This record gives sequence, C-alpha cells and structure tokens, in this order.
Amino acid sequence: MRRPRGEPGSRAPRPTEGAACAGPGESWSPPPSSMLRVLLSAQASPARLSGLLLLPPVQPCCWGPSKLGDRPLGGGPHAGPVQGLQRLLEQARSPGELLRWLGQNPTKVRAHHYPVTLRRLGQLLRSQPRPPPVEQATLQDLSQLIIRNCPSFDIHTIHVCLHLAVLLGFPSDGPLVRTLEQERRVRLPPKPPPPLQPALREAGPEELTPHVMVLLAQHLARHRLREPQLLEAIARFLVVQEAQLNSKVVQKLVLPFGRLNYLPLEQQFLPCLERILAREAGVAPLATVNILMSLCQLQRLPFRALHFIFSPGFIKHVSGTPHALIVRRYLSLLDTAVELELPGYRGPRLPRRQQVPIFPQPLITDRARCKYSHKDIVAEGLRQLLGEEKYRQDLTVPPGYCTDFLLCASSSGAVLPVRTQDPFLPYPPRSCPQGHGASNPTTQDPSQRVVLMLRERWHFCRDGRVLLGSRALRERHLGLMGYQLLPLPFEELESQRGLPQLKSYLRQKLQTLGLHWGPEGG
Repeated sequence: MRRPRGEPGSRAPRPTEGAACAGPGESWSPPPSSMLRVLLSAQASPARLSGLLLLPPVQPCCWGPSKLGDRPLGGGPHAGPVQGLQRLLEQARSPGELLRWLGQNPTKVRAHHYPVTLRRLGQLLRSQPRPPPVEQATLQDLSQLIIRNCPSFDIHTIHVCLHLAVLLGFPSDGPLVRTLEQERRVRLPPKPPPPLQPALREAGPEELTPHVMVLLAQHLARHRLREPQLLEAIARFLVVQEAQLNSKVVQKLVLPFGRLNYLPLEQQFLPCLERILAREAGVAPLATVNILMSLCQLQRLPFRALHFIFSPGFIKHVSGTPHALIVRRYLSLLDTAVELELPGYRGPRLPRRQQVPIFPQPLITDRARCKYSHKDIVAEGLRQLLGEEKYRQDLTVPPGYCTDFLLCASSSGAVLPVRTQDPFLPYPPRSCPQGHGASNPTTQDPSQRVVLMLRERWHFCRDGRVLLGSRALRERHLGLMGYQLLPLPFEELESQRGLPQLKSYLRQKLQTLGLHWGPEGG
C-alpha cells in the first residue's frame, strides 16, 4: 500500500531521534564518548546540551498496555496509583526527585516507568537554563534499579531503555547497557540454524525433471553459454529418459546443441533422436522440423527422417497448420542442406513451388543490435576505398541467404561494378544436378563472387571462438554454393582506430584474395 501524501507544499514529519515510541531499528547517532561526563558535570551551556541530546516531549499515549504488557491504565485496583506515579515522574524537577519517586513507591512501579524516567532525565538536562549538577551516584542508583528490574521488562521496554540509555551517554561496556543488551538477546527468538547443505557433486540427470532440464537448455541457448559439462548432462538426460519424452520436450532439449554448435560425446545421442523422430514425427510437425534444424546445424541429418518430412503427406499436412510459413522456411533450409551436403541422399525433396527464401533479411539479433554493429563503418570504408558501384550491401542470394557485403571480380581479380554483373551464382550449383550435392562446386562463369562476412561479437558463443550454429551454417552453405568468403572478425574490427585505419585494414584484406581496383583494375 502506498502511504498517503500530505497537503501540497507540506513535508511529512520525520521521526524525532530518541522518541520513546522509536523501535530498535530506528536510525540514530550515538553521542561522543565524553557525553556522560558532560551530563554529569552539567557545565555545558543549554544550547550545547540540546545539541547533544534531543529528546521529544513526553508522549504518555505511547506506553499503552498493548506494547508493554502492563495492566490497563484506566482499570484495575492499582490503575490510579500507577497512573499517578507516571505523572509524578513526568513532572519531576530534578534527577534526584526522579530517583526519590521510584524509591519511595516500590509497589506502584511498573516496567514502563523506567523509560519514562530516562526520558524525563534527558528533558531536564536540556530544558533547564543551568542544569543542577548531577551526582554520579544518582545515575548509578538509577542504573542499579533498572538492572534489578530488567528481567520483568518485556522486549519493547528493553529496546526503549537500551535506546535511551545509549543516547544519555551510558557507556556501551558499562553494566546498564551490557545488561539490557544481554536481556534483549535472551528475549529475541533464536534464529533457526541454516539448513545443512549437502556436499556439491555432479547431480545425475536421472534425478532431475524434464522441466528443470528444459529451463537449463533454454538458459544455455539464450545466453550463448557453451558449457560442455552441462550440455553433456542434457544429452545424457535425453538418452536416459527417451521413453518418457515427447518431441515437444525434445525440441527444447536439443535446441542448445545446434545453436551452440556442440555435438555431445554421448554415443547414444544421435541414435536416440532418430528413434524419437521415427516415433513422434507425425504427432508434432513443428517440433519434428525444429529437431531436424538443430541436427542440420550439427551436420547430422538422418536420412530416414528426411524421407518422412519431404513426403507429400507430411507437406500437405503442415500446409494447413497455423505455422505453415515457418515450417516451409525450415523445410527450404533442410532441402538446401540436402542439396549441398548430402550427395548420397536419394529420397524425396521439397517441390520447387513449396520453397521460400530462407533468411531474406538480416537476423533479428542483428537488427536489435544494429547500433553496436560495425556494418555502417565498414560500408563507409568500402565506399571510400572502392566506390559505391563496386559493392552491394544486405543482398539476398538464392536460395535465400542475406549477405553483408558482396563484390564481383574478374578472373584476374579486378573488382567490377556490380551493376554490370549478375551478382548471383546459379543455384543449385551447375556442377551438381538436382538431388546431388557438391563439395567443391565450380561454375562456368569466370568471374568471382566475394562475400564479406561480418563476424560480430554476438555471432559467437560466449567463449568468443566458436560461431553459433546458424552463422556457421550460413557460411558453410555460401561456400558450398561457390561464393568466396572473407570473414571480418570483431576482434580485428574493434582494434581499428578511426576510418583511415579501417580503410587500410580492408585494403589489406581484399589484397590477400588477389583483388585489385582503381586505375589498374580498369
């Protein structure tokens, strides 16, 4: 609940330091160690005393029975005398008189009278123009009274007496403060002992639940954490729990392996996935395709599952689902992987009319982090180095891969204007007929197509060395299609200081490929 605000222009009153109603958690500043001597001698001016000890006027209503555990002030046979003693203490004119009222009325003294006495003592010391000398014996007698009756106090009275005693300057190692502190510790409920922590060990995956393992897999994938021990634990869990897991759970467990480009050492990992796909492929089409996408990034596509997803019945089935477009995009990527990477595959393929561009635009991560990307400064460096007509930015080449920068060059290495050339290499590559792959495709076109690949920091796993699965897949496929790749790692880009250094860096990179431009390039 929000606290109600005051009137416009007003300020909420602050709790006064040393207030009788203040609890033990209230903040206050202990007075200097010499304060007790100042109070005993009473030689200081009233202004100085007021600065050392700021105590509020007496608030009788703060000492109700609900807090102190005494009998009601307005009832009972001793209500009148008890209330009368409180008035006498509140009206006492000297420290000696305070002590006298307490000593002369032992049967009427209640626990809450001692905080009233301490508070009135502070008021006397700060309110009188010339406070009378306070003998040390008076304070000692008052201390002994409080110490003697302390066991009958409730916890709130102990807190207030301790608070006021410290404000009055009683030493922290003296008998009064020490006794009150000890009594406070006794009254507070003991803290429960901390639970015994078992010794840390590598927990067996069999002891964990699918929900926990899915959360772990999602965390690793989302934060690009390529942690071999955790990934191996997920793989082992999948193998052990194979019979109990459906494809919707399996797709989430397999996700980090493809994204982090990590093939587990668990020997039954791939056979287990093939059995799950054979069992569940027709139940959850999207989950099936997601599992195959992860295996595609790992270059471990199973032929049997490919026969199923490229069958006319499966394609017809997914075409009528709400996620038909995303499934067709995944199927198009899987068909490209079959074309380029699996020369031994002889099964059905995705019909041409069903194919869609795979990644027609920069990935979501690149768009989200565009302000941290080096793409703009690299584009400016290429513009000043080559001229705007000799490169294309963010061009999507068949079958649907978006390139960062694309250059066309002659067989001799001269960079050519892109507008005079067809920037696309044919797909499928001419060296391999439909349905066959090509490990080193060549074209009849003597010109080269060079793709500059930005490798930003977020394109890697957290270790900064291993490309994410989607990035590695894109580069692998572009290379198999015949494009010459020129990676631009983030470490090298970040080390360039200003545009002149970057232009020199790009010049050196392009020249290592045998490229040249300007007057010598025609």
